[in-house]
Amino acid sequence: MIKSQSFYQFDPTRVPSPCFVVDEVAVRKNLEILNRVQRESGAKVLLALKAFSMFSLAPTIGQYLSGTCASGLHEAKLGREEFKGEVHTFSAAFTEKDLPEILQLSDHVVFNSFNQWQRFQPLVQEAKTLRSTLQRSQLEFGLRVNPLHSEGATPIYDPCAPGSRLGIPKSAFEGQSLEGISGLHFHTLCEQGFGPLSRTLDAVEAQFAEYFPKLKWINFGGGHHITAEGYDVDQLIARIKGFQDKYGLQVYIEPGEAIAIQSGVLVSEVLDVLNYQQPLAILDTSATCHMPDTLEMPYRAEIFGAGEQAEKNHSYRLGGQTCLAGDVMGDYSFDTPLQIGQRLMFDDMSHYTMVKTSTFNGIGLPSIALWNSDTDDLKIIKQFGYEDFKQRLS
Repeated sequence: MIKSQSFYQFDPTRVPSPCFVVDEVAVRKNLEILNRVQRESGAKVLLALKAFSMFSLAPTIGQYLSGTCASGLHEAKLGREEFKGEVHTFSAAFTEKDLPEILQLSDHVVFNSFNQWQRFQPLVQEAKTLRSTLQRSQLEFGLRVNPLHSEGATPIYDPCAPGSRLGIPKSAFEGQSLEGISGLHFHTLCEQGFGPLSRTLDAVEAQFAEYFPKLKWINFGGGHHITAEGYDVDQLIARIKGFQDKYGLQVYIEPGEAIAIQSGVLVSEVLDVLNYQQPLAILDTSATCHMPDTLEMPYRAEIFGAGEQAEKNHSYRLGGQTCLAGDVMGDYSFDTPLQIGQRLMFDDMSHYTMVKTSTFNGIGLPSIALWNSDTDDLKIIKQFGYEDFKQRLS
């Protein structure tokens, strides 16, 4: 089912191909839902830059959310330079080289192990002293926990899968001091509803509630599909309010895809049509370079006007330009035969796409455009070329 409904009225020939096109009206609608969660629950909502880092929309996002969360130095710098509000940074492991700058850029820094928290105490103390001298806000420190409660169906996206490196299990807290730690962080979900969060929170409370009286905040992480159709926002608000009232902790949540779902497409063009054992079409985009989650998860991206294989009169296997044999988007069918030069639009392509593109095989990066579905105003925000490919190499 097509999610980015506003794009039924968009003409894909208006932009260069390939091109990510984001509807700022749809993004604002998502932000209004997230801001409602903030207002009515008292939680603070952060944009997860790992999912959606379109800083040209930072002024709009800053009107609604409380800040950003980062996975390392570069995202922390982007959050501080381009966005408003707090910057929270977590990494599976910080480097000694990057951490000093991260400590100056961030408001919260979350460690993934007691080892790193203890090892980097000299840097932590130095950063706290410097911030005090500069009369800057106090730096908060947290630990990521792993409640060992899996709700994910796809192991590659399940932080609680057996052998996970993400988060500290309860057993590792024995004999450890929480001096200097003001919060806990957990992230266990991936594009999921309220039910999985509620069950996960039950597990977190059962295992870690004994530490809550010593803390100031807790971060429920990301993976919350709050803006998706059918998500029980009322239950989320009620659970957050109840949690904060019970424990006196400030709750943070950091959705990524929820800010950008149903808000964008990837425009592509048919380059060639073949018939080798079955009808094939080669596009100017690439699954591996431009929408890698379709291969990693995997999932089949919807295309406007297309159906499942054999559902419509003309079926094709769609593939990309690279030399990778598996650079295939999937099998689709259309009402009429595909023509060379025809534009196709892949649905729901704002999140976890632009942030994950690559130039494998020298394939060009898609342009980025911003469209307003209310006014029909269209801006080409950025185009890429040879220098973008070359500068990533040596």
